[in-house]
Amino acid sequence: MAEGAWPGERLIASAQGGDLESIAALVSGSHPHVRRFARTLCASPEDAEDAAQEALIILYRKIGTLRASGALASWMFRIVRNECLRRARLRPLHHEVPDAGTVSAEDEVLRRLEAGRVAAAIAALPADQRNVLIMRDIQGYSGRMVADALGLSVPAMKSRLHRARASVQQALQGALDSVSGEGDD
Repeated sequence: MAEGAWPGERLIASAQGGDLESIAALVSGSHPHVRRFARTLCASPEDAEDAAQEALIILYRKIGTLRASGALASWMFRIVRNECLRRARLRPLHHEVPDAGTVSAEDEVLRRLEAGRVAAAIAALPADQRNVLIMRDIQGYSGRMVADALGLSVPAMKSRLHRARASVQQALQGALDSVSGEGDD
């Protein structure tokens, strides 16, 4: 497995078949990516660590339910997103007493809501666009690496990435417009 890459389809297929060594290698190989997702989506470093661990436990227990081995990153992204959202709903804000250098509870709630909207917009993308966006913008892979990993030409990858970014931007703008009351005549 190339450094920084998600586990390969052979390893995923072996893990889906119940091979314990493959499952362990899959969980281990997915861990850095899952942690990166969680750090991006969760409200706190503690929630991110907990969400990453929970996502890896789900991967370990339910790898056999993954329908397509190429969908591992998208599947894990959804698991992490859901776990971060669940933790955000459970986290009691009144226990956090901000000092002068921290963010207010209101700002934290707004940040969490925005992260939830971004995650929902990404999750709503078609799988081909979502995979490109996650690999390029969230995982930080180069355009060439993304194209190669997905079996695309670089121009095709760029086209999908552009459509994905435009769709997310449109979804977020639509959410802002509905909150601010624009479009209500």
